[in-house]
Amino acid sequence: MKKYAVYKSDTGYYCREYVETMEQIAGTAFEHFVTEEKLPIIIDSGGGYSEFSEKDYRFVKIIETDKEPPLPVEKMYFKNKKDFKLGWMSPDGDTYSCDYTGHTKAAKYLAAKFFPGSKLPERALGKGGWLKIIDSWNGTEREHSQFVYSLSGKITKRQADRLFDLGLYNNTEVREMIKECENDW
Repeated sequence: MKKYAVYKSDTGYYCREYVETMEQIAGTAFEHFVTEEKLPIIIDSGGGYSEFSEKDYRFVKIIETDKEPPLPVEKMYFKNKKDFKLGWMSPDGDTYSCDYTGHTKAAKYLAAKFFPGSKLPERALGKGGWLKIIDSWNGTEREHSQFVYSLSGKITKRQADRLFDLGLYNNTEVREMIKECENDW
């Protein structure tokens, strides 16, 4: 069983591998520069590490599990969060929150759950009718805004209703998709 330090962000919980003994890093690149005095450490998904501190305001708890991912996808990417901004939306209108740069990682776990065995997670979600809600800031505007992307150019009635609830109904791309699809509803 692996141990993980669980942290909370605005969009969900995330885990870092928790290492407390030298035996846990034996045979890894970490054994060459992590000393006993630096333990415990947490290892991130990018191959980096940092010293662990229970005083980190984002830290929640330590868990032990063999599951991959270590937490349910609905906890990692808050499902139907009231103040949803960015992330993914299922054809049923369920939202899964992620941050500005988290769409690809979220797609990996969502596709593993909803489209097991898919090779290209974002494409699998898109082909499955999922919408990608991204930040459309181009670096020149004062305000960030949201853009709704559909791989197929289609939208379901439930997605349209949810986009209305989120205040995205009047986005140009949403209006175009609704116009194209409303006769199919």
